Amino acid sequence: MFGLVVRFTCKDQQSAEAFDRLVAETIEGIKEREPGTLVYVSHLVEGEPLRRVFYELYADRAAFDAHEEQEHTKRFLAQRGELLASVEVEWVTAQVGKGIAS
Repeated sequence: MFGLVVRFTCKDQQSAEAFDRLVAETIEGIKEREPGTLVYVSHLVEGEPLRRVFYELYADRAAFDAHEEQEHTKRFLAQRGELLASVEVEWVTAQVGKGIAS
């Protein structure tokens, strides 16, 4: 498996609302067209209304690469910049846990 955690900070409340709409549209495309995307979740951060955290888990690197080539992903990547103050990406490898195939 191949995964990442992404932390986003939106510029302001209006940007956060627009970001959430963009994410919702993007996730619909992921659900419909990406069988190799195992988990793709956007989280709100308690007490931090401008922060969002994504957890993404793919079957393998090829599934992630396929995700990056989708039109809905390209649209998200192109439009998110105007809404965000910062982006932090952490690449993760599953080690152990419930639901992890070993």
